[in-house]
Amino acid sequence: MEYGSKKVAATALRMALSESREEESRLKTKFAAMGIRTAAVDYGGEFIASVQKIVERAVVAAKREGVIKETHAEEGAVAGATREALSQIMPKAIGLNVGGKIGIARYGDHISVAVFFGIGLLHLDEVGIGLGHRATPYR
Repeated sequence: MEYGSKKVAATALRMALSESREEESRLKTKFAAMGIRTAAVDYGGEFIASVQKIVERAVVAAKREGVIKETHAEEGAVAGATREALSQIMPKAIGLNVGGKIGIARYGDHISVAVFFGIGLLHLDEVGIGLGHRATPYR
């Protein structure tokens, strides 16, 4: 079966919403059986100071889990999709702490990155979801 950008984006969101390493592992196995490669990584910290670290963690996780190869185009696709996802939650997150998970999914030339973060100060949390997509040649 062939999957498009909608299915890949939904998969990245599902990975970002996973609540434990065990669930993450089960989902990864399930999606791998469908031919969709996935990765997820936790993150927390002050938003503005953390943007570069979040992008770096997404790229490193994607390479480590075999979602992308170590090429300029594929690393750039993950970095760009991550920046796009972060830009969607930026209005809520500027000046506050974030904590949550980054989900990454790839099928063919579709790469999606989803971020699901709790945003806030003390116990006054808001939530935010951002989603970015890039297409890169699949070899």
